[in-house]
Amino acid sequence: MGERFDNFFDVVKKRFNGYNNNDDSERETVKCPRCQSLILLDRYEELHRVCPNCNYHGRLSTPERIEITFDKDSFREFDGDMISCDPISFPEYPEKQKELRTKTGLNDAVTTGTALIKGSPAVVGIMDSRYMMGSMGSVVGEKITRAFEYATDNHLPVILFTASGGARMQEGIVSLMQMAKTSGAVKRHSDAGELYITVLTDPTTGGVTASFASLGDIIIAEPKVLIGFAGRRVIESTMRQRLPEDFQLAEFMRDKGFVDMIVDRKKMRSTLSHLLKLHGYDKKEV
Repeated sequence: MGERFDNFFDVVKKRFNGYNNNDDSERETVKCPRCQSLILLDRYEELHRVCPNCNYHGRLSTPERIEITFDKDSFREFDGDMISCDPISFPEYPEKQKELRTKTGLNDAVTTGTALIKGSPAVVGIMDSRYMMGSMGSVVGEKITRAFEYATDNHLPVILFTASGGARMQEGIVSLMQMAKTSGAVKRHSDAGELYITVLTDPTTGGVTASFASLGDIIIAEPKVLIGFAGRRVIESTMRQRLPEDFQLAEFMRDKGFVDMIVDRKKMRSTLSHLLKLHGYDKKEV
């Protein structure tokens, strides 16, 4: 009798939790940061980390971004062996860097190079939030500056996928200097008449937003991603008023004119290809 009652309880529990006979209760799930709904992990990965309920676009690693955006085997990396020093002798910073290089397979928070998008060439950069939350230190600033200089010299467009918590405090003023350095490189590229596209991914904040992320000729954002400078609590305490719930989300930024368009991940490759061809880059060579 007790065993039969336990079986009955299991059935009721599964129905209450919304599970079916495929025994989804044994499958790993992930919670969407925006709508808080539970998503089967394998389904989430199948959708390239896009929530099927609210369309929030989750964070991708650099290899994942390269795979779904650029032509197969077309990416050629710049400055792959460049690593940060410890300019202000911040405690445990070298050890943290070493640990992250091993864990992520990256040498810093941005990867730059050249690639083809449906045959059109571009200089590209991908920031990765797994590496110190994509924070901008000396290496990030130097690699992005060099990427723009290469694009300027070779008359190529630049596409940057941004994802950052801002300037890297472990490098102090050296980190803040990268804002001016990268902005100057963007200006020289613009003066040469070349195209610069930024794709804002989750999250794009702080000094990165205040410099090269907001300087694109065309600013694209993925749906539901966080975009801003300071955090909500800091702004609310300064202004002494409650901000809208969607404040700093991509859709709010588009409505206020900061973002030009919001593009789903599944359409990003074709959208970028169209923009490059529209500006005459389909006939150029890397």
